[in-house]
Amino acid sequence: MWAEALGMLARADRAQRQLYQPGDGPAQQAAWEPPVDILDTGGDVLIVAALPGVAREDVKVTLDGADVVLTGARVPPAALRTADIHRMELPQGRFHRRVPLPPGRYDQVSLEMQAGCLYVALRKTP
Repeated sequence: MWAEALGMLARADRAQRQLYQPGDGPAQQAAWEPPVDILDTGGDVLIVAALPGVAREDVKVTLDGADVVLTGARVPPAALRTADIHRMELPQGRFHRRVPLPPGRYDQVSLEMQAGCLYVALRKTP
């Protein structure tokens, strides 16, 4: 029973973090936030965003001051229109995530999509 309660709390926490957050733009569209990891390798800062089912061409990455902004959309599968849903945990639709960068200067950005994750590498300058 305790394990079940902990599982429910973990699911509620995950849902709260991924639920719709206000985005930018004139319409203030609702959006979910993908989870991210931020790693400092010494020469680079690497941001890894979990975006399973999202194509690279459906992601926009911009620098806004000291933040990296990830926006795009996960297109719901066609089966979603007619299926009986028993469980739905993967967020669908528009996403928006503002990631504050560690202090420093960066001179090069590279992007790669691999195994459902977006890798954003920013090269640090001395």
